[in-house]
Amino acid sequence: MQLSDLQNLKIAVIGAGYGGAAAAKALSLLGARVDVYEQASQIREVGAGIGLRPATMNRFREWGVFDAIAEVTSPSDYFEILTATGDPIMKEAWPAAGEQTHTHLIHRGDFIDALMGVLPEGMVHLGHKLEKIEDRGDSAALTFANGATAEADLVVGADGIRSVVRHQLFSQKAPVFAGEHAYRTVISVDDAHGMVVDDNLRMYIGRGTKIYLLPLRHRGQVSFDITALHPDGTWAPEVTKEDLLRTVEGFDERLVNITRDLDMDTVNIRAVYDIDPVGTWHSDSVVLVGDAAHSMLHHQGQGANSAIEDGGALADALREAGSVKEALALYQATRKPVTDELQRISRQGWTEDEIDEVFPGQRPATAGQE
Repeated sequence: MQLSDLQNLKIAVIGAGYGGAAAAKALSLLGARVDVYEQASQIREVGAGIGLRPATMNRFREWGVFDAIAEVTSPSDYFEILTATGDPIMKEAWPAAGEQTHTHLIHRGDFIDALMGVLPEGMVHLGHKLEKIEDRGDSAALTFANGATAEADLVVGADGIRSVVRHQLFSQKAPVFAGEHAYRTVISVDDAHGMVVDDNLRMYIGRGTKIYLLPLRHRGQVSFDITALHPDGTWAPEVTKEDLLRTVEGFDERLVNITRDLDMDTVNIRAVYDIDPVGTWHSDSVVLVGDAAHSMLHHQGQGANSAIEDGGALADALREAGSVKEALALYQATRKPVTDELQRISRQGWTEDEIDEVFPGQRPATAGQE
C-alpha cells in the first residue's frame, strides 16, 4: 500500500498481550493510527518465564526496540532435555536467525512491561472489554462493555484463546483441553538447590510430567514450571502441595525438594488448553493474530514467539499488498501454514515415537469442558 494510504488507515487492536502489543508497534511504524483496547484495568502478566527465539529478537531489532527487550533478559546458548533423574536425552543449540543465535529468556511480566514501554503514550485504552464486533465490509464497528464504541478500517483480534472476535466472526468452536495442568512459579536461584549454573533452559521428563528450569539470572531467579497429566479440565483448578509432590515422584531429589519448598500462594495453576486450527483468520477488515488465531500448547515454547511473528507479518503484508483486503489474504497465506504445523507439533510434545517412549500409556482420557 502507498504511504499515504497507510497513514490514513485507522486500526483498532483488541487485546494488549504479546500479540496485540507487537502488532500495535509494528503497525504504528507504518504510519497508521493505532488504538489498542484492553479489557483489564491494568496490564500485568502472571506465570513465569518464556524464551524469545532469535527470529523474534530480529523483529525487535527491526522495530528499534531490541535493547529495551534485551536488557531484561538472559541470553541462552542452548536447551537440554533430560530424563527425570538427569540422564541426557538431547542437547541442542537454538535455531539461529541470521547473526542472531541466542534465545533470550525473560519473565512474562518484564516482557509485557517492556512492550508497553515502547508503545506511544495514549495508544492503549484500559478497561475496554469487547462486547460486540460488527463487520461492515470495508470497516468494522466495536462496542465495549463500558458503553464506549469505536470504528476502524482494520480490526486486529489479539484477544487470546477465548477471543470474542474469533467467536463472533470466525469460529464458535470451544478451546480444547489437553489433559494436562501447568504449575508455574518463579523462585530465587538460591532456592534451586544448585541446579541452575548457567543461562540455558533444561527440561526433565518422565511418567507424564515435564519440569522446566528456565534461568532468569539477570534478576537472580529461576522460572520453575511443572506440566503434569491430569483429567480435570477446570480452567483454574485447585491443587495442593501434596498433589504437586505426587507429580514429581521419581524425579531428581533436588527437583522434589524445590517442589516441597514452594510457596503455593505464588504458584500459577492452570489447566492446559489450545484450539483446533481456524479455517479462516480474516474478512475484508478484521483479522486474528496470536492465540486468537492459533492458540497452541506450550510444549514447543512457540506461543508468544508466534504472536510476535504475526504482528511483523501483518505489517509486512500491509506494506507489500495493494489494499487491506489483499494484505490480510497475504498475511494468512504467509503465517497460517506455519502455525498449523506448530499447533500440530505442540500437541505431540515430541515426535510420536518419543511420546510413546517417554509416556507409555500415560495419557488419560480427557475430561469435558467446564
